[in-house]
Amino acid sequence: MDSLRIALVDDYEIVLRGLEMMLRSYGDTLEVVELDLNRNVDKPVDLTLYDTFAATPGDGKEVNELASNPLAGKVVIYSWDLNEARVKAALANGASGYLSKGLPAARLVRAIHEIHRGEGQVFQGPGHQAKTSLGDWPGREEGLTQREAEVLALITQGLNNAEIADRARLSVNTVKTFIRSCYRRIGVTNRSNAILWGLEHGFFPDHKRVRPRQ
Repeated sequence: MDSLRIALVDDYEIVLRGLEMMLRSYGDTLEVVELDLNRNVDKPVDLTLYDTFAATPGDGKEVNELASNPLAGKVVIYSWDLNEARVKAALANGASGYLSKGLPAARLVRAIHEIHRGEGQVFQGPGHQAKTSLGDWPGREEGLTQREAEVLALITQGLNNAEIADRARLSVNTVKTFIRSCYRRIGVTNRSNAILWGLEHGFFPDHKRVRPRQ
């Protein structure tokens, strides 16, 4: 496989760093040249991988703006949400592909190349409903799964349960279950303390541009 220059996009630096570290093992076929927390890719790349941590949807204006940027190459969504309607909306919004966060690393890399070559659009592995994925995320050291961390990040941003359910494509009852498990893992008993904990532990978006470590 030819080597691709790719950019990684997310609002959380820890998520980008974790994904970068994982992809670094495949440096003979992928070169991460930009980590972007501002969604404003300004160096030409072959493909931009848009990570949806904290349930930032692939059918939103950010993806449309990325897809309209000729420097961003093909835009590919990396998400837990494999809902058919959401996938179709993201592709209609300008995304060239849609990848499940349940894909094993080697399969993820192959899928990125296949999308770049125009050999497929949607790839979901057998573990796409699993509770953990590749890379890193805030709260991992405290035992939070990525899905729990996403819910806590949305709480930290001030969303209520109904808004979290809508953003994350979960039922309100499932959101409540995640919230209870989050509280147990981080040792809090109410939403106010959970927000304070989240603010102190990196659960609010970074919103800044970073470059890959050499």
